[in-house]
This record gives sequence, structure tokens and C-alpha cells, in this order.
Amino acid sequence: MIGRVHSFQSLGALDGPGIRFTVFLQGCPLRCGCCHNPDTWDPKGGTEYTAEQIAEKAIRYKEYFGKEGGITLTGGEPLLQAEFATEIFRLCHENEIHTCLDTSGSLFNDAVKNLLEETDRVLLDIKYTKDELYRRHVGCSLDKPMEFLAYLAEKSIPTTLRQVIIPTLNDNEENILALKAIREQYSCVDRVELLPFRKICQTKYDALNLPFPFAHLPEPDKKTMESLESMLNRKER
Repeated sequence: MIGRVHSFQSLGALDGPGIRFTVFLQGCPLRCGCCHNPDTWDPKGGTEYTAEQIAEKAIRYKEYFGKEGGITLTGGEPLLQAEFATEIFRLCHENEIHTCLDTSGSLFNDAVKNLLEETDRVLLDIKYTKDELYRRHVGCSLDKPMEFLAYLAEKSIPTTLRQVIIPTLNDNEENILALKAIREQYSCVDRVELLPFRKICQTKYDALNLPFPFAHLPEPDKKTMESLESMLNRKER
């Protein structure tokens, strides 16, 4: 089984629980305004690897994973290479390595269902809580990730919701309360992460001669992030 890989991160701490071996798969059907990895969009880019080669890399780092760590497939969008991802995860499970999938949830078919059978945790991006913003700034409808999330709940797959906070678009109470409602509605969700929008990817867009759609938007400050976190985690009386 051969797939296309953009890059690797050997010992990451931001892509799932514990220490992770993170694999950035090549190709993405979306065009998010805040995307940090435009160099992963082209499905014909990257480098070819076999699933065995990637599993072997993960096995080399196994002693560093501890009880919580493991492998994370991200991108790009790993669901574009669902069969390849499934084989990687299957081989990792044979070696008792925890598997984590970082995805937009924008694709859903039988191949994706098979992949989820080999997935221990999902990091699911809920980029906005309004369909209008999804269609304008992502390239799909909000229905796509919500359908995906419903299936995760049906299969009781532990899920972390993630959202990049982008000033003027989703840094408001209405959005956070909607995200909170999603968390409470789906029993598989045990964690929500708010991530600050950053523009360090500007150099990648410049190198590719591409306009960065959100170059004009400010980054959220620490106070804003703390306020939104507090709102998200506030207990209702």
C-alpha cells in the first residue's frame, strides 16, 4: 500500500495525547482561509511511502510514547488517502501503538468508516458553527463535519474538538456557546481545544505565489483566548 506524504514530525506534543509521531499526509480538498499548510494541498505532491515504511518509523519511537502517546495522521486531509491511512493504523495496532486521526471530517464513505475502525482517537476540526462561514471560508458545508461527528458518537470513538479562533469571524460568545452545545450533544467528545489564529504561514504562501486569504486579519491576543476559554468551560447554574 503506497501513499503520498508531505513530512514527518518525530516527537510532537500538540497533535493528540502524550508524545506523538506525526505524519502529514499530502492532499486536501478544502481551501480554508486560515490554512497553515498550503504546500500540502496538491494530492500529487509530497513523497511516496509504503504503509510499512511509515509504521516502521513509528515503531522506532515507541519507547518515547509512554502510555498515552502514539502516531497521529494529519495533513492536508488524511481522509483523502483513507485506505493508505487504514493500513498504517492497522500495522501500528499490531505493534500496540495508539492511533490518532486529525481531520476536517469533510469526507465520509465506506473507506473512511474502515479507517475509523482502526482509529483510537479523532481530533476533529469544527472550524465555525455557522454554515455560511463554512461555505465561504472552508469550501464545504457545516453538515459534513457534523455528519462525521454523529458517526463518531455512534461508534463511541473518543473525540477532541478543535477550533482556530479567528478575530472578526468566530471570536464571539455566540460561536463559543454553539461549540459548547455541540460538545454537550455528542457523548464521544471529551475535550475541546481553542487554538489562536497565527500568520507565520505567510512565508509559505509567498513561496508558492499564493495569496493568504486571512493576511488582513489580526491574531487574537492572550486576554481574548483566556476569556473564550473561560466561557467555554464555565459551569451553568
